[in-house]
Amino acid sequence: MTLKPLLDSNTLAETMGEMVPAYSAHQAKVEADRCLYCFDAPCITACPTGIDVPAFIKKIANENTGGAGRVILESNILGGSCARVCPTSDLCEGACVMLDRDELPIQIGRLQRHATDYVHENKLSVLEKPTTRLGKSVGLIGSGPASMGCAAELARLGYDTVVYEKQPEAGGLNTYGIAYYKLTPQVSLEEVELIKNLGVEFKTGIEVGKDLSMDDLQKNHDAVFIGVGLGSARRLEIPGEDLTGVCEALDFIEEFHKKPLYEVGVGKHVVIIGCGNTAIDAVTQAKRMGAKTATIVYRRGESEMSAYDFEYELAKKDGCSFIFDASPIEVLGDSEVNGLKLISTEIVDGRPVPIAGSDYTIPCDMLIKASGQLARRKLLESIAPGISLSSSGHISIDKATGATSLPKIFAGGDAANGGKEVVNAVAEGKKAARGIHESLGGDPVEGPIQPTRLGIKGKPIGSGFDNPVRVSELETAYYKTQKEN
Repeated sequence: MTLKPLLDSNTLAETMGEMVPAYSAHQAKVEADRCLYCFDAPCITACPTGIDVPAFIKKIANENTGGAGRVILESNILGGSCARVCPTSDLCEGACVMLDRDELPIQIGRLQRHATDYVHENKLSVLEKPTTRLGKSVGLIGSGPASMGCAAELARLGYDTVVYEKQPEAGGLNTYGIAYYKLTPQVSLEEVELIKNLGVEFKTGIEVGKDLSMDDLQKNHDAVFIGVGLGSARRLEIPGEDLTGVCEALDFIEEFHKKPLYEVGVGKHVVIIGCGNTAIDAVTQAKRMGAKTATIVYRRGESEMSAYDFEYELAKKDGCSFIFDASPIEVLGDSEVNGLKLISTEIVDGRPVPIAGSDYTIPCDMLIKASGQLARRKLLESIAPGISLSSSGHISIDKATGATSLPKIFAGGDAANGGKEVVNAVAEGKKAARGIHESLGGDPVEGPIQPTRLGIKGKPIGSGFDNPVRVSELETAYYKTQKEN
């Protein structure tokens, strides 16, 4: 049975619509007026790109929305995407001092979206093109968030910058790999245009390692940045895994970005293996696409899943089901999936172990693998022979500069960090751009410098960019200190 669409276009427009609507100008001002504009604001420390949050919110309060957009985009060129996909409860909003007053945190994400949408909708040129060109060029492999952050920073520093992307459209993960109800391709492509306006050239439909070699890049450019992200999902290594109806989570999500929603097929009984944020994206989209049941299967318990709590709650609210402490042992069916055999697990010495005789079967006509993506070791070794990789196959880099073990080759994003948020990738790309700049003889670049932090001890530089601290990390450190005392 070929998977077919289950809902009509009008219904899909509603079910797949964005979760939180945009603010009106009045709503944005009301929310901005709640901000205390903290001196040495903790929301800045929690932002990996070091956005001066109080500064942009103050501009919204003063009805200077374009200026607010400029403040955001100077620090984070993908501010519009991040406004929609960042786990703000563990970053800026989770650090908001309003929580200490038992009040709702300032809705920083929605305010950031309001400002960046204003820039894109009104086609404002809030970032100036550099007037001086350095006569040097950099080639970037892949056009995901890390490469976008790197390319924009390099362009603003005066470099001729070329991004090579194998897909027909640029934007990488933001264009093709994030749940549709969170981020539509249009938002990502608007950011691509913003970066093009800085002078960055995008060459799409070109795969490095196939259409172009690293030698070619090094002949044409003074430095190279690798931002290829991660590869395919881990195989389940069970019988029936290659039956029709089995796919990877990112391939499933990508369909929403390449086809009209009403043309995307989905099963009536969808099962997702894994319980990270990508798994939640897949199960929620399957349910919103009309699946009768959409179920996540995870071999560990609820407390050990890597998905964010708010993502988990969203999936449950959408009617998705969860089976914890269970592992798949066989995909059932002749040529197409018609069921999944599971076995219950228990944790022994920190690892899930099957419980003999506890196997059972659940209905399934579509199985989605979301049990983690593998590093692209073979690709990296083929395009950059001799590059130093970690034991897991990720690129080893200097975290401050993005430098790899090979001269004039830099890297960042998921290919190096193993998989973090979009905002982390943007920050790593910016750091690599500055590392490239210094390696080619440029003066060190400081910042971002936030006016709202002027007067603090030391340099007025956002520690969020230098050393981002997540709220969960702060809480862990706090409780550890309390326990020791």
